Amino acid sequence: MIGWIGKPGWRASLAAAAMAALLAACAGGGAANGGKTNTQAASEAKPKENVTVNIGVQGKTGILPYAREKGYFEKAFAAAGVEVKWHEFASGPPHFEALAAGRLDFGATGGTPVISGQTGGVDFRAIAVTSDGKKGNFIVVPKNSPIRKLDDLRGKKVAVAKGSSAYNFLYMAIDKAGLKGSDIKEIQLQPDEARPALDTGAVDAWSIWEPYATTAVFQTGATVLASGQDLGLNAPSFLIARTKFTKDHPELTVLFLKAYEEARRYFVGHFDEVTDDLARSQKLDKAIIGQVLRNSEPILSPATPEYTKAHQEQADFLYSVGAINKKLDTSQVLDNQFVERALKELGGGK
Repeated sequence: MIGWIGKPGWRASLAAAAMAALLAACAGGGAANGGKTNTQAASEAKPKENVTVNIGVQGKTGILPYAREKGYFEKAFAAAGVEVKWHEFASGPPHFEALAAGRLDFGATGGTPVISGQTGGVDFRAIAVTSDGKKGNFIVVPKNSPIRKLDDLRGKKVAVAKGSSAYNFLYMAIDKAGLKGSDIKEIQLQPDEARPALDTGAVDAWSIWEPYATTAVFQTGATVLASGQDLGLNAPSFLIARTKFTKDHPELTVLFLKAYEEARRYFVGHFDEVTDDLARSQKLDKAIIGQVLRNSEPILSPATPEYTKAHQEQADFLYSVGAINKKLDTSQVLDNQFVERALKELGGGK
């Protein structure tokens, strides 16, 4: 049921994210096949001019934050004489403003920011899928909340970061429950603002991604009202790249993906070690980190027909409710060539 086309706040939020991106655009080691090592590959990728690779990161428990802490990208790019610079973001949408302005080359975001970026005309490519999104987003309510089902959100204040994957999830979730956008009171908050609001009762519910959902559950007794898995809502997440960078430096783009995949393989293959490491570095209970990692299930994959279809369905939903102002062919920004090559050179894997 699509019954909330007229909600201006919803439309304005994604439109604002797309417009910000548009304005910014206007303004601005394993062995490879054949015995080639990653060091050799990096050496061959060495650009003639000095290059700095700008990587966006958000959160503390995903592959990029882990790879940053362990120096995977610095090591991979060193042989190519390339410097790595990190940029921190609270959520996905700001990545696209930075991409459009030429301040960012790579990042990782949910599908909704990717849709907003495409709507806004940002020149970028989604170069790999990093999650199927089934467990990526949640709606949580405080301990002892009277809210037991999605329909109970009627008239309630719900915190969410505008333009994020959790934003789309929230409205798809309430749509499944037969609610209109005007049936809830949307409170636009970034994660660091939303958690205190939930804890103090300033909001009645919070639509959010990991690790914030599990942390709230463990630390405060919050309850998961719904997840993407519960509702059968697949929402792929992506690695994104500035198009000009991929064209100017295709070898470095492949190298970025190979470094990411090497970090990911170690990350998922050494669960206990990584859990202990993150628990220490983030000063969080091991049980919290363990559950977050189990929910995350990181992958590195081309955009398969299944992921492509799920991503297109998200864009179609946003268009159908007036959240974006044009119908998109989302496949136009999906580019598998670099990840297919990176996985081939690393010997497959997912």
